[in-house]
Amino acid sequence: MQNLDDQTVCVQGGWKPKKGEPRILPIYQSTTFKYDTSDQMADLFDLKADGYFYTRLQNPTNDFVAAKITELEGGVAGMLTSSGQAANFFAIFNICESGDHFVSSSTIYGGTYNLFAVTMKKLGIEVTFVDPNASEEEIGKAFRPNTKAFFGETISNPTCHITDIKKFADIAHKHGVPFIIDNTFATPVLCKPFQYGADIVTHSTTKYLDGHAMTVGGAIIDSGNFDWEAHHDKFPGLTEPDPSYHGLAYSKAFGKKAYIVKATAQLMRDFGSIQSPQNAFLLNTGIETLALRMPKHCENALKVAKFLENHPKVAWVNFAGLESNPEHALAQKQFKGGIPCGVMAFGIKGGREESIKFMDSLKFIAIVTHVADARSCVLHPASHTHRQLSDEQLMEAGIRPDLIRLSVGIENADDIIADIQQAFEQI
Repeated sequence: MQNLDDQTVCVQGGWKPKKGEPRILPIYQSTTFKYDTSDQMADLFDLKADGYFYTRLQNPTNDFVAAKITELEGGVAGMLTSSGQAANFFAIFNICESGDHFVSSSTIYGGTYNLFAVTMKKLGIEVTFVDPNASEEEIGKAFRPNTKAFFGETISNPTCHITDIKKFADIAHKHGVPFIIDNTFATPVLCKPFQYGADIVTHSTTKYLDGHAMTVGGAIIDSGNFDWEAHHDKFPGLTEPDPSYHGLAYSKAFGKKAYIVKATAQLMRDFGSIQSPQNAFLLNTGIETLALRMPKHCENALKVAKFLENHPKVAWVNFAGLESNPEHALAQKQFKGGIPCGVMAFGIKGGREESIKFMDSLKFIAIVTHVADARSCVLHPASHTHRQLSDEQLMEAGIRPDLIRLSVGIENADDIIADIQQAFEQI
């Protein structure tokens, strides 16, 4: 098979119509699928045959889109979920059960932090958060005999710090566990974590992959590189017979695709957190322009970051595309073009109150919870997503009280800067 450029995969990947079939990916808007004999259906339930029987588990539209994202990431298998939160939950829960433990970077999205620290704790799964800038030796101390995974984000949300993927992957592998990374902000167009040793990638497809703030969704992609059998005793859910499937052992029956097959056959079966075919169709439409949009986001973001860096009312800017940023060298190494994405964090002199005044003075740059789509938008975590925390608690969480998360869209860069400038003039 010819190795295609990302631009081509974004358009041509996934759905490949045959003679007389629709040119555009069809929406398989059906809950169920017909078979001719009882044995044909039985083989599907026993995982002896490929096919579809109920959309709560799998749907053709979804699988074609998952295949496109898998090809972009360079993986062997993938699945869509109903949200990015569902993707991260499934990614961990697929290999952890009550009594298990995993390690996570502390600089991750607040919703994921709460999922790991609070909700999964109720399921008997414990997490230890580590400073991603700590030494390998220090991070290694967090691992235990019952540790099953290491988790991080390519670019942290909302602080916009960059994870050293190879460093994290090497630590995970030293302790015999997979490294799972959320690649939402970077997208596979700008960064391919598998090339640096990551084992499993997750996405909130709601963000750049969709690109238009139309559909909520998630994805999990497996590289197929982690050897579950080499750590047989640590991952019995993958390597030992599954009584709910007549004693089938996923790693033996499905090889490199074992992780995704198990996540589908067990978790999607039991939780039903599948993305709707309609949403998958819209997601696919968004991905078709992903390779065109991301360079524009990056180009605009760099112009905006340079403007902010030199503005007298700005206290600080965290954007690794800037040469002055301490993570700039890592960005040059890990991201195509050396710019991580179109999202940045910055603070205004005067703190929390000045940040609020600034945001309220913006014209077309919208105050929204969303991030990473075609339209420029801002969020002030101290006033919105983390408003229950004091300034001291915000700092403990790694979020400055004055932090503004700016997601630079694909509008004209001069217009974006002009809107920011006029807002500064109001404070």
